[in-house]
Amino acid sequence: MGAKVRDMLRFQTAGESHGQGLVAFLGGMPAGLRIDFDYVNRELKRRQGGYGRGGRMKIETDTAQFLSGVRHGETIGAPIAILVVNKDWENWKDAMAVEDNPESRAKYKPLSPPRPGHADLAGCLKYNFREARYVLERASARETTARVALGAVAKLFLKSFGIEVASHVVALGEVSLENDHVPFEAVLALRDREDLMLACVDAAVEARMKEVVDRATENRDTVGGTFEVIVRGLPPGLGACAQWDERLDGQLAQAVMSIQAVKAVEIGSGIAGSMAMGSNVHDEIGYDRTHSRFTRKTNRAGGLEGGITNGEDLVVRGYLKPISTLRRPLESVDFESKETVKAAYERSDVCVLPAAGVVGESMVALIMARSLLEKFGGDSMQETRRNFDGYLEQVRRF
Repeated sequence: MGAKVRDMLRFQTAGESHGQGLVAFLGGMPAGLRIDFDYVNRELKRRQGGYGRGGRMKIETDTAQFLSGVRHGETIGAPIAILVVNKDWENWKDAMAVEDNPESRAKYKPLSPPRPGHADLAGCLKYNFREARYVLERASARETTARVALGAVAKLFLKSFGIEVASHVVALGEVSLENDHVPFEAVLALRDREDLMLACVDAAVEARMKEVVDRATENRDTVGGTFEVIVRGLPPGLGACAQWDERLDGQLAQAVMSIQAVKAVEIGSGIAGSMAMGSNVHDEIGYDRTHSRFTRKTNRAGGLEGGITNGEDLVVRGYLKPISTLRRPLESVDFESKETVKAAYERSDVCVLPAAGVVGESMVALIMARSLLEKFGGDSMQETRRNFDGYLEQVRRF
């Protein structure tokens, strides 16, 4: 059964950070989904925004080119392939040349020594490389561009069933929102804002967050924090508790933890709940007779109970470490001499939290779209919609 869940909606990415481009693959999407190409490109733009981003964001203007799986603006049930060209390729074609060329090699200075906190050293040991470039090109968060393109398609799919996905920043460095219960409408308004800034719903708190980023920039340092992804409109009953790999909390944790620099994932009030008594944690159940639905007085479970959606908002948080490329490098070791030296430096960001939130939205959307298809199936959008509506009627009559 677990294999079936993973096979319903398959997604992968390919491409290097400074290669010719990034490619995203999505299989299993039903036929008949209308693709809003402007929306997909706007999602890519959102990933590039935010206060504290580095110089590369001024170079790249990401645009998704759909190569397959879409005809006349609608999915056709075939695998979808998306290409995002790297506009910086012209400056890297010697360093990243696919064919072996002595002239290209001569122009290129290898990147070393390895950077603490990055995949450089672990990857070089794994693959037996003496240069970190071979590892960092794929380990780089540039790869998430392809994920956001796929996530945009998943969001369009979910939106057709009345399901919305949005994110916001709840903490940056030592500054955090005092109110844990942010109205979803405020988060949606933030998602639609042209200037992402630091993606915080509270303007005063965001101003304090900006000061933290400024201080990190002055000190040639980096800063991390926490983003929150909220999904509204999910029906109860997605996911399962029968097998460990069918539980949605496990799938979501893996998906969000896979984002570069994320070191912890929380669902609902998981962290605070671990330090409280049960009577102050579990969400009491009620019933809304007007709308014929079960309700919760609170949502500390974050919309999941037993690995299954319960009809409340799904709430997932990602805890992002400060990114590992520092303008003031930490100590490292030279591969050849084994002597202590300063780590290599490459153009980098100071803060990527708002962008990480957009990537988090994409990963959560992909998991929820896969879960919805696993439950309702359908080779066409009409078939999936029939199954979806029939189930909602079953729940209403419960």
